[in-house]
Amino acid sequence: MARAYVLLGFTFFLMQLHIKGTISKYINMKYSYLSLTAAILFAFLTLIQVIHTLRTSHDEDEEHSHDHDHHHDHNCDHTCVHGHVHKEAKGFKKFLNGLVFIFPLFTGIFLPVATLDSTIVQAKGFHFPVSEPGNNDPFMERQYLKPDLSIYYGQEGYQKLIKQESKEYINKKSIVLNDYDFLKGMEVLYDEPGKYLGKQLTYKGFIYHEKGLKKNQVFLFRFGIIHCVADSGVYGVLIDLPDGQTFKNDQWIEATGNIQQMYYQPFKVNIPYLDVTNIKEIQPPKDAYVYRNK
Repeated sequence: MARAYVLLGFTFFLMQLHIKGTISKYINMKYSYLSLTAAILFAFLTLIQVIHTLRTSHDEDEEHSHDHDHHHDHNCDHTCVHGHVHKEAKGFKKFLNGLVFIFPLFTGIFLPVATLDSTIVQAKGFHFPVSEPGNNDPFMERQYLKPDLSIYYGQEGYQKLIKQESKEYINKKSIVLNDYDFLKGMEVLYDEPGKYLGKQLTYKGFIYHEKGLKKNQVFLFRFGIIHCVADSGVYGVLIDLPDGQTFKNDQWIEATGNIQQMYYQPFKVNIPYLDVTNIKEIQPPKDAYVYRNK
């Protein structure tokens, strides 16, 4: 019956993620049908396991009754003791196996869902996606600061994608990035920042202070999810705040400014930055994450 309870636990866990809407903290919502399918599958397996357990229990009761009708005495010798020890070891092993499933269920159901913030950025750092020397596996690239879908496409396919997506922004004098197209817009901007110099950009994010920057320079970030939280990264641009403006880490703001370009020493490369002309503090959005919708 323990297996049935574990399966029921996973069913409940996945269903409550969808009911509460917290599933968006773990996966890109365009893949939510996969977790919903898994919940339905777990429910089906739970039903099958309950039926199997009840049938097995019924058969064991009949067998036990039959054994009582043919009862005979015997002495418990060394073989009996050895069998008892073997059963204890087997039971302990089952207990450890059960903990492997019970622990993630307990933490997932009873512990609150945490939202990624500046403390994660500070702990892990951020940089342009780069592979380790001698490592040609593109999936080893980390996703920080600059969204990069090239690891999921061939080079030719990726260039076609960027060319197609850049058409939405290249002819605009003023670009507004919302939750839906934030990652797409940032990827296009970082791909060829020189094409967007002087254009006006508006977007929302949380403040992050990086060591070594000037007092009026901060990063304005959003956590983005490509597929699931395992490939999440922090994306955005450096912004130059107007004189006298100060903000703390994790304060949410909406900034408008002109896109410029600068040489960023830690990366040893030119990066886009925002020369802010208008800024206002806002409340954190209901969903702090953004997702890649293509």
